[in-house]
Amino acid sequence: MHKYLMNTWYVAALSTELPGEGLFKRTLLDTPVVMYRKADGTAVALHDRCPHRFVPLSMGRREGDDVVCAYHGLKFDCSGKCNHNPHGNGSIPTAARVRTFPLMERHGFLWIWMGDAPADSSALPDYSPLDRGHPNGVAHTYMARPCHYELITDNVMDLSHVDHLHGEIITTRGQLSPQVPKLQEENGGVAVRWQWQQTPPIMIFNDFLPQPGVAARHFVKVSWNAPTHIQLTIGATQDDAAPLDYDHCTSQYDLHTCTPETEHSTHYFFATRRNHHEEDAAFNQLKIRGMHQAFVDEDGPILDAVHKTMGTSDFFSLNPVLISSDMGPVRVRRLLRQMIHAQNEARTESGPVLAAR
Repeated sequence: MHKYLMNTWYVAALSTELPGEGLFKRTLLDTPVVMYRKADGTAVALHDRCPHRFVPLSMGRREGDDVVCAYHGLKFDCSGKCNHNPHGNGSIPTAARVRTFPLMERHGFLWIWMGDAPADSSALPDYSPLDRGHPNGVAHTYMARPCHYELITDNVMDLSHVDHLHGEIITTRGQLSPQVPKLQEENGGVAVRWQWQQTPPIMIFNDFLPQPGVAARHFVKVSWNAPTHIQLTIGATQDDAAPLDYDHCTSQYDLHTCTPETEHSTHYFFATRRNHHEEDAAFNQLKIRGMHQAFVDEDGPILDAVHKTMGTSDFFSLNPVLISSDMGPVRVRRLLRQMIHAQNEARTESGPVLAAR
């Protein structure tokens, strides 16, 4: 029985985290994984455990596209097959094989498939807007947090907290809390949307609007897809006739996605693309540092404390009080629970489940 949704894509690392040489290790879904790039730049991932004495392969060394175990020198190719045994007559045991995990590089991330079913590239939602536009208009970051991964999903699906937790830069001046977000379900996902007007405009857009300080219409749409991918689009306009969407507003397109390390710790990955002031590299770095630090200083400590005080990852077992802004995160939790249950039922009845879409 799995506690995670398995036949699906998670982010294993930022593309920039994986070096051209050497080995990179990370625990994903309670499983130690070692990753590296072959000579041609292709990324590969193996179970970070030698099948001989179970030494982490990440403690070893590279020999071309192969990995050599530090303990007894067994060498494994990037398919996980042992191709050299320096002991005795050199015979290689049939079982001398390391499990490999499919990797796919898209949108500045390395995505990993850790389930038993064949990897399905079409199961990853389309986040190609991250790839469009000037290279200085997009940025990525990574954070490690000592909390359960669903708490991070809850946090992004319920943005009513921004007026209570965050500072002046992203306040909506109290416009979100009174609203009941519009909820929509489609293609197995869940989306919530808010629309409002405020004066002055939200500060992340104010200076890039035609009339800074003057009232603007705003929108934010947050869309979840299994297992943990949340795409957030937010924008503002002072044109009363303009549609409230990314292309017709001063906007940014964000992707929040997290991968459980363990039940008590999470890898949090984030990317943001904007359609304004795109070519300024210094501004791009300033923006991603600010967004990173806002989570580290504001959201993160709250979620860490929630994880600790809950004492369990079973949110509903605590009979939480629910309010109108919980529509999105509660629906996501229930839907993900159903998916994991269905996966485990199918596995019990007939072996590996089909790819999650």
